[in-house]
Amino acid sequence: MRTLRFDIVSIFPGMFESPFGDSIIQRAREEGLLDLRVHDLREFSLNKHKKVDDSPFGGGVGMVMNVEPFARAIAEVKKEVPETRTLLLSPGGRPFDQEKAWELSRLPSLTLICGRYEGIDERVRQHFVDEEISIGDYVLTGGEIPAMVLVEAVSRLLPGVLGDPDSIVEESFAGNLLEYPQYTRPQDYQGMKVPEVLVSGDHKKIRAWQKAEALKKTERVRPDLLKKNRRS
Repeated sequence: MRTLRFDIVSIFPGMFESPFGDSIIQRAREEGLLDLRVHDLREFSLNKHKKVDDSPFGGGVGMVMNVEPFARAIAEVKKEVPETRTLLLSPGGRPFDQEKAWELSRLPSLTLICGRYEGIDERVRQHFVDEEISIGDYVLTGGEIPAMVLVEAVSRLLPGVLGDPDSIVEESFAGNLLEYPQYTRPQDYQGMKVPEVLVSGDHKKIRAWQKAEALKKTERVRPDLLKKNRRS
């Protein structure tokens, strides 16, 4: 059995209690598949008031997070897991997608850095971070929610986390296609009926329908994924 360790550095560690205390994440932790540790950045500040930010050199709006607390926090994690890969959650990073989730799921340890305010001192990026990750082209108030997204997406790819491993293969973005439509009982709800092919019992026709519907949905909603397929 393999365990993936996450170390998350944030000034709001309490934000992670509920998301990581329920559902499949909690079960994976109980079964030893996930080791999740959240570190309060303020504990690594040498300032007597536990400040972790200051006004920017050169002027500007807002506050910038100091380099020293991050450097100390990352060094502390690396004492236990020297091989950890340190990721900064940032809108300026590489777009996070399913391919990247698979790549990260194969690593033994990930350290996630959550910024706040107007950003972090550039020296954190230059000297203490291995890679920047963005969950989308928009701005949030901090890196905590992106960190939760990354943990969720990566964790569910670990062997044993999901009850049925085959479900991963058929999910959205498998083969750069969106997932086909799903239906369950009742077969007829107020005249809205389940497609006949799905209750036909003909598995070959069902698979063909699912593939065609996935292709149609992708072409309608995310044509960029089809272009990605053609390039690969």
